[in-house]
Amino acid sequence: MRPAVFLDRDDTLIVNRAQTAHTSHPGDLFDPALVQLTPGAGAACRDLKAAGFALVVVTNQGAVARGECTVAQVEATNSRMREVLLGVSGVDLDGVYYCPYHPGGGIAPWNIEHAWRKPAPGMFLAAAKDLAIDLARSWMIGDAERDIAAAIAAGLPLAHTILLAEPSLVRGGHKAAGMSEAAATILAYAAR
Repeated sequence: MRPAVFLDRDDTLIVNRAQTAHTSHPGDLFDPALVQLTPGAGAACRDLKAAGFALVVVTNQGAVARGECTVAQVEATNSRMREVLLGVSGVDLDGVYYCPYHPGGGIAPWNIEHAWRKPAPGMFLAAAKDLAIDLARSWMIGDAERDIAAAIAAGLPLAHTILLAEPSLVRGGHKAAGMSEAAATILAYAAR
């Protein structure tokens, strides 16, 4: 079994808020044409992959449950994200897991709570099973507390979590200004 770096998608691996600010659904990116990597993401992923980490995206996509987009649009956006990352860094993601469920949505069957919806650990557990990932040796990079909470619930050590951009309420995890700094933190620990 190998370790992974789990990555949130929006505003961690790809730019979301800035790309969707002028759309009819700010904060929900489901147009493949708007996919753009965050600064340093390509090089960070290349370096992490070269160090032996699997790269796995875990992302909530509640816009499906709210009727703002379809599963097909989310999948097309995820495919474009993979293409852009491959073109920039030469590496592909080992897996992309997304949760279209949201209990506040109005579109069945997606309008329920689900074990995959972060802060629940379902996506991490599924990826660990599918990809033979050692969760105890894995890391999480995300931009929201729910990313960190889901990782911890899945069995990742608190010290293997990195929160981007927002002040952290979590004690013991790391903070980073972006993907470059997050990757450098992980690689420094791996070199010990």
